[in-house]
Amino acid sequence: MAFELEETLNDILKSLSRARVVGTEEFPNIDLYMDQVTSFMDRHLKSMTRSGQDENILTKTMINNYAKNDLLPPPEKKKYNKDHMIVLMFIYYFKNVLSIKDIQTILNPITDKYFDKKNYSIEDIYNEILKHSETVFGDIENDVRKKYETAMSSFDDEKVGAKDSKMLKDFAFLTMMTFDIYARKLMVQRIIDEIDKNE
Repeated sequence: MAFELEETLNDILKSLSRARVVGTEEFPNIDLYMDQVTSFMDRHLKSMTRSGQDENILTKTMINNYAKNDLLPPPEKKKYNKDHMIVLMFIYYFKNVLSIKDIQTILNPITDKYFDKKNYSIEDIYNEILKHSETVFGDIENDVRKKYETAMSSFDDEKVGAKDSKMLKDFAFLTMMTFDIYARKLMVQRIIDEIDKNE
């Protein structure tokens, strides 16, 4: 059976519509040891990984490195609280796009000011951002569908042949998606550079 991009795309978008950022009510209200932290992250983020990957979402080594690089405040008596879990969640999303240095630039001012605070906390910040996550997923779905339609209207079957036209249309779609990611990553990096310059 031939690969059908539209069918695959619909399946991915369906799973994306079910995907959501982990809510703070799902984080345990007790402090956790390292093994419990990695198990929690694996359980709650596994659906967001590429299929066929059996790797852990966050390993002990990764978490220790985040603490060594001042991305994550050190645990207290080898235990991680809810604020640690939230910071790890931010790191998880950032690390797929940004360097450690860039993550430090945007995350350290937040952890310095709001980690383990009661008045306005990391949890309050996370919840405020979470309120907008459903809109983000909806915007992504609409944008992806537009790109798909644009790609499917390219490469005339008569000029390149039906078989090649399908391959080229699929390639056009993947290229448009990649250009989009590249442009957004570049924007984020340039904003971070400006933040860095002005600190």
